[in-house]
Amino acid sequence: MKSHDVHYWRRRLLVAFLRRRQLLARNAVNRYRNRSGLDTAGTDHGPRNLARDSQNPDLLVPPSTDQGTLPNLRFSFSDAHMRLTSGGWTRQVTVRELGISKDIAGVNMRLNAGSVRELHWHKEAEWAYMLYGSARITAVDPQGHTFVDDVGVGDLWYFPGGVPHSIQGLNPDGCEFLLVFDDGGFDEDDTFLLSDWFKHTPNEVLSKNFGVPDSSFAHVPDPSELYIFAASVPGSLDADKIAGAIPVSPSFSHKMLAQQPIKTKSGTVRITDTSVFPASKTISAALVEVQPGGMRELHWHPNTNEWQYYLEGQARMGVFAASGQARTFDYHAGDVGYVPFAMGHYIENTGTTPLRFLEVFKSSYYADVSLNQWLALTPPELVNTHLKLDAQALDALHKEKSPVVPA
Repeated sequence: MKSHDVHYWRRRLLVAFLRRRQLLARNAVNRYRNRSGLDTAGTDHGPRNLARDSQNPDLLVPPSTDQGTLPNLRFSFSDAHMRLTSGGWTRQVTVRELGISKDIAGVNMRLNAGSVRELHWHKEAEWAYMLYGSARITAVDPQGHTFVDDVGVGDLWYFPGGVPHSIQGLNPDGCEFLLVFDDGGFDEDDTFLLSDWFKHTPNEVLSKNFGVPDSSFAHVPDPSELYIFAASVPGSLDADKIAGAIPVSPSFSHKMLAQQPIKTKSGTVRITDTSVFPASKTISAALVEVQPGGMRELHWHPNTNEWQYYLEGQARMGVFAASGQARTFDYHAGDVGYVPFAMGHYIENTGTTPLRFLEVFKSSYYADVSLNQWLALTPPELVNTHLKLDAQALDALHKEKSPVVPA
């Protein structure tokens, strides 16, 4: 077959594939509209982005219980600007992308094997969850105590604001991780970089500080060459530990997946705050897994806002904001969600595979209030006076929390 024939058939196959995907998206949206019983509003002939419509059916056809004008509570890392470097990439979701999130910002970063996130520090505290691969992290605290550790999938680290640190990808394929900062205005381009400081300090000052000749600093790279840059994979962990140095205590790392989870019939929850990870003084989190059809129960958080990161699966979240206001949002892997302080909400697995997501809080401790438990621990006559529930519903209330409920 001639080369131009090959290209012709490839184009034909690509066009057929895209048309098929568009048809599937249109059918999915139409099925949802028909099932909702709300198609009386009329058809939408476009222009339309069918792929986006199919990903967000509860925005296209909201439940009849939705009302009011809550702010947007969803943003996808897929819509964030990607910064590409010689050693990996990075992208961020901050208050500029998700305007409601003024207290927490998130960064998704990839380091190839050996590649280094340059030695740096920042004003904000940094909390991290390892998504893929493995990395070596280092830090030195203000007392001169040292820290070096290797972290893998499901591990956390926490560096207090102002503490200098580094991250380096390991064999065989580097790493990817989520960074969370305790300020929504954080900007990954606004950090204190080692090379940047050297470049903006006179050589005679550096010479006096380190007690070596000016010429020692003649070849310091320009900051544009670093930030995330390729390097050799480091040796053993023991080889990188500084002889005679006092290690940081408590540790800046934690194995979240090693925690014993709270188990229910339809999922698990692992809660990590200062009670199990003492170093993490400004960030607490929960790792939630919900089986198909299950749901993170109706609840709210009495201490702070909730920032979410969806790891896998698909979900629907309904948020109640008082004063008759409520909205529903749909989420997929790589999306960020947000629940303002004290607002009631649920997260339902709407897919056919497990749903996994992180709940993250700017707080030293984790706290939630279960609607079910609250009603179960309130005098039944008082509950019934409010809601007119039948005997079966009253008897079904649980005095113990069940954070994930079945279909």
